[in-house]
Amino acid sequence: MNIQTPRGETEVAAVLGLTGSDQRHRRRVRLIGFGVGIAILAIAAWLLFRPNAGSAVSYTTAQVEQKTLVVKVQATGNIQPTTQVEVSSERSGVIRSVNVQANSLVKRGDVLAQLDTERLEAELARDKAAVAATEARLADAKATLVEKQTAFRRAERLSSQGISSTADLDTARAAQDRAEAGVIAAQADIAVARAELAMTETDLTKTRILSPVDGIVLKRTAEPGQTVASSLQAPVLFTLAEDLQRMQLEADIDEADIGDVKSGQTASFTVDAYPGQSFPAVIDTVEYSPEVNDNVVTYKAVLTVENDDLLLRPGMTATAQIIVKEVKDVLAVPNAALRYAPPRPQTSQSFSITSLFIPRMPRSEKSAPPPADGERMLYVLEDGQPKSVKVHAGVSDGKDTEILSGELKPGDAVIVSAKAGGS
Repeated sequence: MNIQTPRGETEVAAVLGLTGSDQRHRRRVRLIGFGVGIAILAIAAWLLFRPNAGSAVSYTTAQVEQKTLVVKVQATGNIQPTTQVEVSSERSGVIRSVNVQANSLVKRGDVLAQLDTERLEAELARDKAAVAATEARLADAKATLVEKQTAFRRAERLSSQGISSTADLDTARAAQDRAEAGVIAAQADIAVARAELAMTETDLTKTRILSPVDGIVLKRTAEPGQTVASSLQAPVLFTLAEDLQRMQLEADIDEADIGDVKSGQTASFTVDAYPGQSFPAVIDTVEYSPEVNDNVVTYKAVLTVENDDLLLRPGMTATAQIIVKEVKDVLAVPNAALRYAPPRPQTSQSFSITSLFIPRMPRSEKSAPPPADGERMLYVLEDGQPKSVKVHAGVSDGKDTEILSGELKPGDAVIVSAKAGGS
């Protein structure tokens, strides 16, 4: 076996036909390429990690103002009549006539519909005849009583004179007692007959379905010829509203806001039918009973609404703004000023080749919740630089927040946002 020894660089160059000058040229090219690569990496590192000394920060500010804040709670609900009555029939029967339509104005006692009365009229005539018959029996019983009383007195005289026996006297006394009982029975029969007559007369009046209130007919479901079965679940034949000029808004208040909502507070609301128009209202009652829908707890507030122009209709959906608090002449700042915080200074980062091509995403910082005592931090722009100021925040109207204490005065420029701009 032949073992070949490795050839030297001179021998390789001789085989390839390279001279000494060619070899020096190739080494020089390699050194230049390596130097250029190092320079590119250095420039890239300087561009990536250079200090941002030449950048400028522009701040957006707002002035601290002395103003009035109105705190509102939003709620949604429906417009309903103050008094809404569903009218049914106490009697079963066939509807003979209907006297009103939807939107008809009615007075208390007006006949809305009439049931067929033919059978009841016959029963009324029978009951009247029964009363007359019992009255006649009472008259007969009274006459019999008079007769038996006369016979008893005669038997007493004859017995005292010894003309008639004691048995005759006892017989006369018993006949008188039976006559008195007959009168009492006849009187009871008259009471029963008159009671039945009164019941029939009452049933006859109930064949007239009357309006219980002064108002308007919202809905009518009764039709002539319709059979009404009150022995089961009585159907609603008419729906009446007592007065559409005075309505109520039944609004659902979120449980987080219910502590601020009270009777007597004023509110305003809008409906889709009249965009841009606001209607006033006043809270009448706030119910204690909760309503739970999809694990959301709300409480119903009833607001009174004047509807003189009859623009509002029952069932309209309304969005209400309830004024729960009003503070006057207080220092106020925009809510954005309470949310602003200057960026934290960046820590130095070690250089790596990977970071040149795969930059790291900036870490998001979670804002800490405000302290329970209301202490917050604001930043005032002084001489072009932010200055921190501790304040105590009060109520907010959703746009501005009341400042209860702190080194702020009207006209101070508080920072609401900032952005960096290169020079």
